[in-house]
Amino acid sequence: MRSDDMKTGATKIPHRSLFKALGLTDEEIRRPMIGIVSAKNEIIPGHIYLDRIADAVKDGVRIAGGTPFVFPAIGVCDGIAMGHDGMHYSLISREHIADSVEIMAMAHPFDALVFIPNCDKIVPGMLMAALRLNIPSIFVSGGPMMPGRLKDGTKTTLSNAFEFVGKIGKNECTEEEIMDVEDNSCPGCGSCAGMFTANSMNCMTEVIGMGLPGNGTIPAVHAGRIRLAKHAGMKIMELLEKNICPRDIVTEKSLKNALHADMALGCSTNTVLHLPAIAHAAGVKIDFEEINRISKETPHLVKLSPAGKDCLVDLDDAGGISAVIKELAEYGLFDTSLITCTGKTVGENIANAKVLDDDIIRTKENAYSPDGGLAILWGNIAKDGAVVKKGAVLPEMMVHEGPAKVYNSEEESIEAILAGKVVSGDVVVIRYEGPKGGPGMREMLAPTSAIAGMGLDSSVALITDGRFSGASRGASIGHVSPEAAAGGMIGIIKDGDIISIDITKNKLELMVDEAEIAKRMAEFKPVMREVSGGYLKRYRDMVTSANTGAVFRD
Repeated sequence: MRSDDMKTGATKIPHRSLFKALGLTDEEIRRPMIGIVSAKNEIIPGHIYLDRIADAVKDGVRIAGGTPFVFPAIGVCDGIAMGHDGMHYSLISREHIADSVEIMAMAHPFDALVFIPNCDKIVPGMLMAALRLNIPSIFVSGGPMMPGRLKDGTKTTLSNAFEFVGKIGKNECTEEEIMDVEDNSCPGCGSCAGMFTANSMNCMTEVIGMGLPGNGTIPAVHAGRIRLAKHAGMKIMELLEKNICPRDIVTEKSLKNALHADMALGCSTNTVLHLPAIAHAAGVKIDFEEINRISKETPHLVKLSPAGKDCLVDLDDAGGISAVIKELAEYGLFDTSLITCTGKTVGENIANAKVLDDDIIRTKENAYSPDGGLAILWGNIAKDGAVVKKGAVLPEMMVHEGPAKVYNSEEESIEAILAGKVVSGDVVVIRYEGPKGGPGMREMLAPTSAIAGMGLDSSVALITDGRFSGASRGASIGHVSPEAAAGGMIGIIKDGDIISIDITKNKLELMVDEAEIAKRMAEFKPVMREVSGGYLKRYRDMVTSANTGAVFRD
């Protein structure tokens, strides 16, 4: 066993003495040692109860004959970090989480690992770590939050709360309505209820085979989530016995499966940032061209909040991810021969899956669109690509042309939007928010929500070298690459320039003649936002472009 390096033989007398200081018996020391990476903390609603999940995993490990050890991982709540300096630290936490798990698992050579994430960057950070370490591993998330209900019975989620800020800007709400939204949008623990980034990545974890069936959709408050955690604890012992490791599961084929499911589910645009980073850790390359090809051939079958009214609990009731996979497999869009963390193939896992509500999980013939929920755009503004959640774009905004309103930070844009300086027909440009420029590639949920809340989502587009929360909707185009701070053409756009967007043709163009563009580019000197040092400076120095997953340079 891997753990023999720290517990077996005469030279490990002091090591065993330290284990006995923990209260371990000789029998427990002799058993396989299983690390449980828990991101439990008291600031994230999706993580506050993860100690219960960890306890259930420990029960499962002990049932199957292992000795469990829990150690922590940090986590950032994107919703709480949104709209202030805290958002600089969200994406960059992904790399830190991966590094810290690697440190713990190498310093203490566990035989296998169980990962307990739930929210945004914690899931991909842990997946990257699992693939680096490549020892038997399994994931069990904390599960999604239930949707809230306003006093009039309307279903609500966090995205509605963000959009409500726009209504305040228009003086369209009462104090009672404000409190109704504030008190009821997030009714309890779990990852926020819609197909935002956290739930998108938990679903992707299930799809690629690193989480048990149900990992992406069983609600946080259901007893089924505790049973799932116990089964994960038991299953890790089987994976250890069979020596099934993450790189046996996460392959080029399983990542293509994930992209097909991503498009069918209409996941967050952040998946286009995280899946390439996960692929990089697995030694596989995913580029924007491949993502767009898969999007073109995959029907959009599921439309959850913020694009639709339904939430993750509704998808769970409709048959869950297994039912979506089975539907895709029928169209030849999913390889069911691949091994998963169950020790069985995808096909074996979904053998009994059924679509229980064909309004929530649609057929190809009745799909929301014949192609996927995400699209990659190219053009002179985004020579290396940009990303849009087209499944959340209103039909009238699929093609749009209008004058630019240019802002060099998220804060500038929000101030202008709420002051009424953005009007119907405009294209809001927010730059210097990319991986280097931010630094940290902040999410632009506040400006997109303000636009929607002010009733402009049917007439105003937004482009940025930053990114979007999965809770964003509308013609919101992010990940513009190359970014302004790296000399990208988004940095030379001026107020009043006409920008042409055609999502149906994957086009994003600055309608300025080539001579003027050449003149501006020759004179262009990127503005680098000052940082105080520390991790932000190190991140800026090491990070690559958004179109490569914003991973660190090798």
